[in-house]
Amino acid sequence: MAAQTYIAISELHPNFSHPTVAGIIIGKTDVKSFPDRKNIGVERFTFGFTIKDSPDFFINVTAWGNDGYINGLSNSFGTGDCVVIENPLVTNKDPEKGDRYCPTTPSLYRLLVSEVHSQVLLCADTGALNRLLPLIHLPVKDSRDFYSLADIVANGQKLDGTVINILAAVKSIGELKQFTTSDRRKGQRLEVKLFDDSVSSFPLVCWDREAIQLVQTLIPKETVLFIADAKIGFDSFRNGMTATVNSKTIITVNPDTREASLLFSYAKEVSESGALDQDEKPEDVPVESITDVYTVSQLKQKVQENPEAFFGITYSFISRLDLDSSVSKVIRTRCSRCKYQVTEDAQSCTNLSCSGRDQALLAATGFDLLVDLTDHTGTLHACSLRSPVAEQTLGCTTEEFTHLTDDERAEMKWKFLLERCKIYVKVIPSTKLKTGSRGVVLGCSVADPGEVKQHMSALLQRL
Repeated sequence: MAAQTYIAISELHPNFSHPTVAGIIIGKTDVKSFPDRKNIGVERFTFGFTIKDSPDFFINVTAWGNDGYINGLSNSFGTGDCVVIENPLVTNKDPEKGDRYCPTTPSLYRLLVSEVHSQVLLCADTGALNRLLPLIHLPVKDSRDFYSLADIVANGQKLDGTVINILAAVKSIGELKQFTTSDRRKGQRLEVKLFDDSVSSFPLVCWDREAIQLVQTLIPKETVLFIADAKIGFDSFRNGMTATVNSKTIITVNPDTREASLLFSYAKEVSESGALDQDEKPEDVPVESITDVYTVSQLKQKVQENPEAFFGITYSFISRLDLDSSVSKVIRTRCSRCKYQVTEDAQSCTNLSCSGRDQALLAATGFDLLVDLTDHTGTLHACSLRSPVAEQTLGCTTEEFTHLTDDERAEMKWKFLLERCKIYVKVIPSTKLKTGSRGVVLGCSVADPGEVKQHMSALLQRL
């Protein structure tokens, strides 16, 4: 019976007396405070959220009150919860501001909630819950109305300052960084790396606690996002574009749409292939800027404590280097678009999720080795050594390598197995592997004995 008393968002009107509305929360902002104009020295507190009760209708809600009421109310629910709002004030949207600072909604109205007149309760009506919960996976914009990450990169600074929709998968979630502003307000920042079938890494920046709490629950490489009204900007430090979550943005997690389903399949395929973990180009730093020296055990320890990729130097032996395997295990051809391994005579990519599977194959052939790095503290297994770093390390091209005799390959192999090397390495956390991490060799050369002694002494002093 209770479900029949709810008024649909599409039917709300300021003339209604004591309306009761049920909806699922699809977005929520942080609590803010403002000086009360009527009472000098008193602060008024507010926050907003957006509720949806049908595939096509949703409305913004604003709560006002004192510190205790507003923070208590905000802490009582979050995005994805179903709530019942009793006796909100139904009012016209602000004629000047409209939806400028909040999500754009199809409703002509907004709801105001106050401690004296209204109540917001978690919904316990099973019928309403069954109806509302699936709505969390429906984007608030047309599911086909989005930019691919390649579109954003290609348009570059033309998009600076615009608000657009993005469909992308989550590649990684960075560390939460706390800071204090010049006027002593505490802030926070978290960066998410996105990818799709056109770009392997693109930054999404979150500043609000509510947005940060939402993205921290996501599973990298297994989550697709439809981000409605993300702010696009040019980052001069990176010399590239970034997306930012703001007060207008609504994030739909794992949208129930055809486009999202296709991207999810691609994300799963490329993740399982290991191509994402080995993707070096977008985030690598110049080798000469890497200065931190680690033993192998320190590398392993740091990757357990650090959710993000990091760079370092290790003075180690290459204890596994399968140069005397068959050429097909040393040199491989991969699709340039998705990094999927293909045969040399393939006409198109055989990865069903590749964005260019229906086009002529664009492929690159190069060294594709897995090496073990060992020092007195342990071994870092299965590190990737690929072209062009492999060419520089081995001192020969793939073409030259194919013409080497077995004895010459063995001689090249033992040159590294018997000598301590200075190895620049990128270590990437990877839940897909038993070891929990994947190493990528960014540079390798036989080490100078004096340099080894100097750094080993320094490392021992730090222990």
